[in-house]
Amino acid sequence: MERQKTLLLTGASRGIGHATVRQFNAEGWRVITCSRQPFPEKCPWGGGREDHVQVDLADPKSVIAAVDDIRGRIDGKLDALVNNAGISPKTEGGGRLNTLETDLRTWGQVFHVNFFASIVLARGLREELVAAKGSVVNVTSIAGNEVHPFAGAAYSTSKAALKALTREMAHDFGPLGVRVNAIAPGEIETAILSPGTEKLTETIPLRRLGQPSEVANTIFFLCSDNAGYISGTEIEINGGQHV
Repeated sequence: MERQKTLLLTGASRGIGHATVRQFNAEGWRVITCSRQPFPEKCPWGGGREDHVQVDLADPKSVIAAVDDIRGRIDGKLDALVNNAGISPKTEGGGRLNTLETDLRTWGQVFHVNFFASIVLARGLREELVAAKGSVVNVTSIAGNEVHPFAGAAYSTSKAALKALTREMAHDFGPLGVRVNAIAPGEIETAILSPGTEKLTETIPLRRLGQPSEVANTIFFLCSDNAGYISGTEIEINGGQHV
């Protein structure tokens, strides 16, 4: 009997993360989810309570402790790590926080969740990723490449840093047999869209928002054998918004 593959996913409870759980579940994978919240009574994704790890990605000690927890739940092999969790704080009125207005504590929180947690998890689970000849996918953003009307400065720069980290990780993990890539979503239709996002579709060549399932499909491709010689790249999923 073929071994069931295992995915570790951060930021699983909504939007792209939720769609990713559904995609991997449909393909027969076991999905271990990470969230600040305890396992919800009304579970919004497939899987079970035993496959949920409560962790505060903004707290380095919590992330390190989570690594030990996760290691105890798997069979020594981790086929995929998807670093999807991300935070993008706003002003009190819901506006964009720029470089002049973002306090240092907020910068730190954003970078811990959006950047540092990704490498702490990958390094902490290196042996398990190597044993499975696994794959890492970092979820960056179109905001990592250009100033965005809604995404704040801390979020945008953390995603730009994560793109660079993807390159560095691909270089370092590659000789160990582990591939590392990134995906950069554009305007994706989720429950947390900023007001005015619909207006942006007028400037997107495909003239529509992306669907979470379209992002999840790309993540699954990068974690599959079909992407066996792809590493160190960032795939933009934005309907041509970058052209």
